[in-house]
Amino acid sequence: MVKLITADRIRANVALGIGTYMNANYAAEPGVLKNIYEANVGYKLSRSKNFWLDMGIMSSHIGFESAISKDCWTLTRSLLADNTPYYESGTKLSYITDNNKWLFSAMALNGWQRIQRLGGNSLMSWGTQVQCKPTDHVTLNYSTFLGTDKPDSARLWRYFHNLYGIMQLTNEFGITLGFDIGQEQVKKGESKMNTWYSPVAILRFTPVEQWAFAVRGEYYSDEHGVIISTGSPNGFKTWGYSANIDYLPAKNMALRLEGRLLNSKDDIFQRSDESATGTNTAVTFSAAVSF
Repeated sequence: MVKLITADRIRANVALGIGTYMNANYAAEPGVLKNIYEANVGYKLSRSKNFWLDMGIMSSHIGFESAISKDCWTLTRSLLADNTPYYESGTKLSYITDNNKWLFSAMALNGWQRIQRLGGNSLMSWGTQVQCKPTDHVTLNYSTFLGTDKPDSARLWRYFHNLYGIMQLTNEFGITLGFDIGQEQVKKGESKMNTWYSPVAILRFTPVEQWAFAVRGEYYSDEHGVIISTGSPNGFKTWGYSANIDYLPAKNMALRLEGRLLNSKDDIFQRSDESATGTNTAVTFSAAVSF
């Protein structure tokens, strides 16, 4: 990652990426764009106020989890996070109040997790974000997306809302609550909508600086397969539970272990013998170092 600040009112950020995250999330991007994690430049519109215009490839304004595992409370991302954009491209206006308690942003975007706009789609998508930090221990956020991820010939309007709160209740206990809900037209030009939604709760306990423990409960309902298509009678209706143990021997190092269970209403998961089942279990270990 390369970060450049060339003047008081100009900022730039370039980051390239490789590995499974890039392969999974940038598969639809052409050529060299598959390896650009971030590439953006910003200009401060006011000399006295924190008012910025940014353009390029940026981290998504939706959600509280990022692609960088060690920055998240859980080792794996929630169902909610894995099915919303991790990145976006376009133009963003943002304003932070003088007391740093409020953030307001508006975006013109090339689509739902897209660097290059989908072929045949002539319209921009739009996003907003309002974030409040009433104290150093509380973050409240509301983000939206309005747009289409289809070509003009099959345009379906999508309306999406993302809400979350991160609260450090004591020095040891923190809780994150999140809720996503979205709607998309069933057919072009019709008012009937397909709806999907997902709540999540994560409780984290850090008894000492080197150790952290987290538990997560979540649910994802997408009966009509707008985001997750299963072809099963009830679509994707899945409960998830996980538990994490993290050991942090240094500030830039994390050893993490997670057990996770997903339980679906339909048999949508595949066993090793290729038979279908309604449950999926996984144990994941990670060793992460940052520079």
